[in-house]
Amino acid sequence: MGNIRKKRSAVEKRKIVLEAIKGKKTIQEITAEFAVHATQVNDWKRRALDYLLDVFSERRHKQTKEKDRLIEKLYQQIGQLTYELDWVKKKLNQLSIEGKRKMIQYDEPKISIRRQCKMLDLSRSGLYYTPKGISEYNLLLMKLLDEQHTRTPFYGVLKMQKCLERLGHHVNEKRVRRLMHLMGLETIYAKPNLSKPNHDHKIFPYLLRGMEIEKVNQVWSTDITYIRLNKGFVYLVAIIDWFSRYVIDWQISTSLDADFCIETLKRALKKSSCDIFNTDQGAQFTTPRFTDILLEANIKVSMDGRGRALDNIFVERLWRSLKYEMIYLVDIRNPEECCQYTNKYFKFYNVERMHQSLKYKTPYEVYFGEER
Repeated sequence: MGNIRKKRSAVEKRKIVLEAIKGKKTIQEITAEFAVHATQVNDWKRRALDYLLDVFSERRHKQTKEKDRLIEKLYQQIGQLTYELDWVKKKLNQLSIEGKRKMIQYDEPKISIRRQCKMLDLSRSGLYYTPKGISEYNLLLMKLLDEQHTRTPFYGVLKMQKCLERLGHHVNEKRVRRLMHLMGLETIYAKPNLSKPNHDHKIFPYLLRGMEIEKVNQVWSTDITYIRLNKGFVYLVAIIDWFSRYVIDWQISTSLDADFCIETLKRALKKSSCDIFNTDQGAQFTTPRFTDILLEANIKVSMDGRGRALDNIFVERLWRSLKYEMIYLVDIRNPEECCQYTNKYFKFYNVERMHQSLKYKTPYEVYFGEER
């Protein structure tokens, strides 16, 4: 029995079947010669004859054609899905980490969290990481740095460090640099290697040098500033019309990602449009997610020289006015209160605050060509 049940190679099976088909030997002879059961020999013989009939039949030919068509169709679908997956990955790479986190579905039964993270190019640590809060002392230093930068935006890290020392805070240069970077503060002076290309985002040239600003909606510009709270801080982005100084739209965010800047731009373009849109070279404004919106609306994109805040002077003046006339005068406890105060101030700034450069008119009167 052991020999009869042993596993046969394809060569042995073929030899046994050929002997059975030829009919020169009986089944009993074949069984004895090859040590295989008669039932097995008959089964192999029957299957071989069925296959030979299929080879010469029309049904076999049709099955082969259908199989070839199915394989071709499957290859086309694989190619299309591969192309579409690459396209989706390019779009996902433009999302912020927070945006990718929101796409994770924890109750998805067929796709694990690990697989979802891999598909979104999001690390597991990036999914679960909760950033530590800013210490009370660092918040105090950031408030002092913000006030000093508003007074002297041309002070670099070393001078900022000396200013803190005069106030009794002996901190090193690394901490001052890190806090200024966290606040988005950049000193006004031309830095070296300004022409060094950014391999990730396209940098557009500055288009406003020597240009006469003669009408509303000729030039808009935007920027981000740091706003201190009682127990933390937020960021504010605003879009302003250069000719009238009118604040077209604004938004507050707790993080420096590009999403809140893009949302503000989309809302502003629903209200009106402009010929040229000027920004700095911050990552929030150089991302294609931001610049493509402008280019699709046939708006020219202009970008400041890096570190040259005076190229965007009207927004810088807006931040100075906002901080001296509102931020430094009130104790803002949380982002919700900050939104309320900011909304109140911009209504005042647009509708009530007269500008000497506008011949004592308000931005609202100039932008809309109306007298209140």
